[in-house]
Amino acid sequence: MKHFAIIVAGGKGNRMKSELPKQFIEVGGKPILMHTIEQFYNADQTIQIILVLPSEQIQYWQELRTTHGFEVPVLVTAGGQTRFHSVKNGLALISESGLVAIHDGVRPFVSKETIIKGYDVASKAKSAIPVVQLVDSMRLVEGENNKAVNRSEYRLVQTPQVFDVDLLHSAYEQSFSDSFTDDASVVEANGHTVSLFEGNPENIKITTPFDLMVAEVLVGDY
Repeated sequence: MKHFAIIVAGGKGNRMKSELPKQFIEVGGKPILMHTIEQFYNADQTIQIILVLPSEQIQYWQELRTTHGFEVPVLVTAGGQTRFHSVKNGLALISESGLVAIHDGVRPFVSKETIIKGYDVASKAKSAIPVVQLVDSMRLVEGENNKAVNRSEYRLVQTPQVFDVDLLHSAYEQSFSDSFTDDASVVEANGHTVSLFEGNPENIKITTPFDLMVAEVLVGDY
């Protein structure tokens, strides 16, 4: 079964307090985005990788590829107004059946095991969402009131979220909604359940200066 991966990288670096978009900030000597792409390539070199970038960043990406001698084969397409539209643009390049993983460009520490497991689970259930357990206590805030909730009933959601290609094409035919926070929410809104599997805790999304400090520590192990 053909495997695809759509890597969405539309960050602007606002929370990072950086003029350079966060996906291009260097960690361990090369841009975060290159680390992310390499994780998929190293997990399975047959995966067809599609990179979605804001149109104004594509030329800069090509320059970075040359500067760093980055030779991993990647198809590049322009993103849209929202993440939903960017994923849809990436999907437009996929005309075959198979499995497609949707991944955040600034999650460079997804493990090879998580990537492979995602495709495996989705091959049976048509969807696979990596999650991790919470370690902190949680409280539900309702106006001026709040109360403790059972953290064992909740999970933190990661990417890559893997789906049957035809299923995801169908889900993305819907009109955009503000309730679409990830691909799983798009698929659920189209009437399909999603299957969960255990992700890897290091698979953080790098969005703040603190995350960047953590990344510098983790990069030596990846």
